[in-house]
Amino acid sequence: MSYEIRNMQAGDSARVIEIFEEGIAGGNATFDLNAPSWEAWDSKFFNHCRLVLENENEEILGWAALQPVSSRDCFKGVAEVSIYLGNPAQGKGLGSMLLQKLILASEEHGFWMLQAAIFPENRPSIIIHEKFGFRRVGNREKLGQMNGVWRDVVLLERRSKSVGI
Repeated sequence: MSYEIRNMQAGDSARVIEIFEEGIAGGNATFDLNAPSWEAWDSKFFNHCRLVLENENEEILGWAALQPVSSRDCFKGVAEVSIYLGNPAQGKGLGSMLLQKLILASEEHGFWMLQAAIFPENRPSIIIHEKFGFRRVGNREKLGQMNGVWRDVVLLERRSKSVGI
């Protein structure tokens, strides 16, 4: 099977939210308990560095996007990574494809630092991030509650070797 990564378009919104809902249902992708509306999602993420991964039938299997970590000008080149794969797409190396393309897109748009906060139970995501140069900078213990259970997150970051050096 062949795959293509392209820039996200407004018409992709329903599928992007569906995949986000699958991540919520899985319990190890986000603290969110409900998917946002497209308008809320759209306002949260940068307008650039939004990608979707399609199969040869043009079905969207996953997405990746960046969101700001701060509105302060000094942090304009720092972004938080979000990557979501639909359940049938997991375990096939597609997350690696998306993250690699997202890193390239981020550097084209002047980002010098990418960060991720991942539940420790989501080992595949941690492994993929480390594969592409993210390093662990710490653990945040009992950062937030999810369904009455305190959850930790692993903090990872990747410093660009070409932007902001």
